[in-house]
Amino acid sequence: MINLLDFFILILASFRLTRLIVFDEITGFIRRPFISEVIREDETGTAETYIEIKGTGLRRWIGKLLSCYWCTGFWCALGVVLSYHCLPASYPLLLVLAIAGGAAVIESKI
Repeated sequence: MINLLDFFILILASFRLTRLIVFDEITGFIRRPFISEVIREDETGTAETYIEIKGTGLRRWIGKLLSCYWCTGFWCALGVVLSYHCLPASYPLLLVLAIAGGAAVIESKI
């Protein structure tokens, strides 16, 4: 059984890891082979960013996964939980991700 504190640490770590993979510029190299961001102007001149998924087969499937926050979040949560249960040495990394996730939540509310 998992205690309440570790449960919240895993939630926040999963949240931060998901955002890191899906949105952060520092992990763009992970997304680049699978998706590209295209900026287009609409008729009013407003620039809008669109995601285009590259390739076929497995490459396209990974692109779809990386373009979906909910899909990536599931796999990140699975990885976080497996790390917690199977690799106790990963706990400090999970804790750092959780602290960063908590800080991001606080920052977005201020």
